[in-house]
Amino acid sequence: MHAIEKLLAAKAHQASVKTGEIVNCDVDLAGINDLYLQTVKSFYEMKGDKVYDPDKVVLFFDHYAPCATIKQAQNHKEFRQFCREQGIGKLFDIDQGVCHQLLADKGLVCPGKIVVVTDSHTTTHGAFGAFGTGVGATDLATILITGKLWFKVPEIVKINITGTLRPGVYAKDVILHIIGDLGADYNVYRAVEFAGPVVERLSVSERMCMCNLSTEMGCKTSYIQPDAVTMAYLEEKGIRDYKIYTTDPDFQYAEELTCDVSGLKPQVSAPSSVDNVYDLDKYAGTKIDEAYLGSCTGGRVPDIAVAARILKGKHIPRDTRMIVVPASKKVMEEAMDKGYIKTLMEAGACITAPGCAACLGVHQGMLTDGETCISSTNRNFPGRMGSTDAGIFLASPAAVAASALNGCITDPTPYLKD
Repeated sequence: MHAIEKLLAAKAHQASVKTGEIVNCDVDLAGINDLYLQTVKSFYEMKGDKVYDPDKVVLFFDHYAPCATIKQAQNHKEFRQFCREQGIGKLFDIDQGVCHQLLADKGLVCPGKIVVVTDSHTTTHGAFGAFGTGVGATDLATILITGKLWFKVPEIVKINITGTLRPGVYAKDVILHIIGDLGADYNVYRAVEFAGPVVERLSVSERMCMCNLSTEMGCKTSYIQPDAVTMAYLEEKGIRDYKIYTTDPDFQYAEELTCDVSGLKPQVSAPSSVDNVYDLDKYAGTKIDEAYLGSCTGGRVPDIAVAARILKGKHIPRDTRMIVVPASKKVMEEAMDKGYIKTLMEAGACITAPGCAACLGVHQGMLTDGETCISSTNRNFPGRMGSTDAGIFLASPAAVAASALNGCITDPTPYLKD
């Protein structure tokens, strides 16, 4: 069996599972973000009384943080009341940040766990050897009541990433290139395992970025085999309760692909589909109105650090705005301690509260008709960050910063060669 299959078998209390089988699994952590008040309503509609284990339930105020409308504020009010009634202690309020980053910051995700959140980018947690997946309100309510959820054992595709990344090329470029090559519907309800020498050299932050964006090619979940990088994370967080599963040598993948990134250039996903990917060169010089740095894909400390490196001692043009949204309170504190926030502010960037912000198109950086944005986020669909007549380019944090500096889409490589 594959490591993912062994994990599912263990959580289903079975000796083995096979592709296509439906299994009912124990869920180790169930998360609800503030978009999904319907989860609470469904819980009661399904005759829920008490959640199965309050310690295994987490609520995140990240999409509406801080609230921009009365309805959003009402959502938060009702969620707070639910937590009080149910004895749920893990309520991360509006100052804390994005759900996926918080799970990592707080040491709540680790190898061998099933993590289910009402957010499609829960595939992020494959970076830690966990089974992470997103569900809707009804499924999450089912978990609140029973502690379990059914899964179909997915086919598994392995992508070996080989070669050496050039200066100015990051995990974001690699995963955009893969999505562009394979297509947005390539891996629907299949799992992807990222492996190979390039992956082994990636930091936790870069691994999270790759696994996060696996959703954009349809993946049910993602996986990176835990290694020394994972162990360092577990040690830092003081995590002892975990289980590492390994794949049997004779396991047969549904497909096994190789991606050599030695010659890869910085990439962009052009409007208005994530798989509409090209070398950044194709759009170099395109005027931008906004450069957006943040989200569960591109708002971590290394992302802010590279932006500060590019913009230190410089200033963005008058007609360009740059918005920086740290992925979490911890990220913001560290970026402040290291001087990155001050550097970016001096360069003319606007720093906002940790959270999802404009990534979902409700506040803190909205676009209007005819505007163009280059963003480190994970989706560029029409209307994703405001007007359906705005254009969004997805790129690495380095490319976002270089573009902010010049007021147009810019290859970051010249700023990073040293």
